[in-house]
Amino acid sequence: MKTTVSTIEGSRQQLFIGGEFVAPKGGNYIRSYNPTTGEPWYEFAEADADDVAIAVAAASAAFRNPNWRRMTQTDRGALLRRLAELVRANADALAEIETRDNGKLLKETRAQMRAMPDSYHYFAGMADKLQGDTIPINRLDTLNINLREPLGVVGMITPWNSPLMLLTGTLAPCLAIGNTVVIKPSEHATASTLALAELIQEAGFPAGVVNVVTGTGQSAGEALTRHAGVAKYVFTGSTATGRRIAGNAAQNLVPCSMELGGKSPHVVFGDVDIEHAVNGVVSGVFAAAGQTCVAGSRCFVEASVYDRFIDALISRTQRIRVGLPTAEDTDVGPLALADQLSKVAAYVASGVKEGAKVAVGGGRPQKADLAPGGWYFEPTVMVDAQNDMAFMLDELFGPVVGVMAFRDEAEMIELANDTRYGLASGIWTKDIDRALRFANRIEAGTVWVNTYRSASFMSANGGFKESGYGRRGGFEVMHEFSRLKNVIIDYSGAMQDPFVIRLK
Repeated sequence: MKTTVSTIEGSRQQLFIGGEFVAPKGGNYIRSYNPTTGEPWYEFAEADADDVAIAVAAASAAFRNPNWRRMTQTDRGALLRRLAELVRANADALAEIETRDNGKLLKETRAQMRAMPDSYHYFAGMADKLQGDTIPINRLDTLNINLREPLGVVGMITPWNSPLMLLTGTLAPCLAIGNTVVIKPSEHATASTLALAELIQEAGFPAGVVNVVTGTGQSAGEALTRHAGVAKYVFTGSTATGRRIAGNAAQNLVPCSMELGGKSPHVVFGDVDIEHAVNGVVSGVFAAAGQTCVAGSRCFVEASVYDRFIDALISRTQRIRVGLPTAEDTDVGPLALADQLSKVAAYVASGVKEGAKVAVGGGRPQKADLAPGGWYFEPTVMVDAQNDMAFMLDELFGPVVGVMAFRDEAEMIELANDTRYGLASGIWTKDIDRALRFANRIEAGTVWVNTYRSASFMSANGGFKESGYGRRGGFEVMHEFSRLKNVIIDYSGAMQDPFVIRLK
């Protein structure tokens, strides 16, 4: 069993098409930069429309190939289990690659990689459990059934914040059903996906079942989302990019599954332990340097405990250690890309201009152990925030939380729902009735009560409003990657007059 993926540093990474690593037709490559230093550390192929067309053709051929199309559900599950164990054997190496590429804490990427095999095993078990239905029909001697079958070629465009974890949640069920895939990873974090391609190759998947085309959204992404040979698209990323992908897909009447932006409300009532709630809020917005779609970046606190909460939040935020993502005692690492650093700083400045105050943080940390070229930003608490301020309206994707007070439950719900997003939400209260009312009235696909960022591949999740559509996880996702076919069989054997209407 393969226990070491290829060395990435200083390498020139190729496309993975038809079961082989191949050079791009145009011969162009893109540099990838290490967020901790701001310096380049490897190059990856820049796919163009020709490369994408070859990848889709390889996936289409694999979908029709009896080696895959006629493979039993049990054997597909066995392949996924083999991949799971290869991921398990290489989990630490994959974690180091991803941390180097996007700056996420090594202890977090390591935990993700070690948990990913469970997801592959879960969906491997689903491979032979996707069932159709027998449906009553008002005709004797007639069988009416629904069948579930794979879609075909699925295009997956993945983000840079947790590339492999987010890919796994869609790749595993997609393959379990029998689809084939063309993956376009973010140009800001491609290395771990290419490393996974090695493991897919090692696991023994037929050539072309999984393909990886790297490059920019303007080249590879645009070509993939316009290709007529793709049956469905899966995208995780910004709402603006999601709109563009959906528009391209609509030209070919192709459905999409979108997990897009978020501006999640995190609500604290005065009946809870303040320190407990503060830790939850800190975890919800500062974990992964705030670079999660579900970040609880709008914090609403009951007025009766607002001052106490702010004091405790400031104190806890000041103790957060910003440092190298590879250090075990680091709490917050760098942002994943230079543009993101500039964007977060600009939103904080605009918030101050609009009347909010920086209670703690607000700039780049000055620490001797951090490279000056690294893309670090301090965990930042903004008080006196208002819902109509730009940094409260827009997704920042950085370690910044805006805090404001509310008077009562009715005002809280109005404030929490006053957003164009609807991905996640959280509430801290000891009142179960209040928690259930919140869950019923909040416009968000996920509701956390007295916890935040808890997740399971066994449950379905997704967004409302501009946070997207479609569901990931649980058995629900199996319907996302299959299509329904109705079959009606007359087994009477009787000759029928074509102009006589038979009621029974």
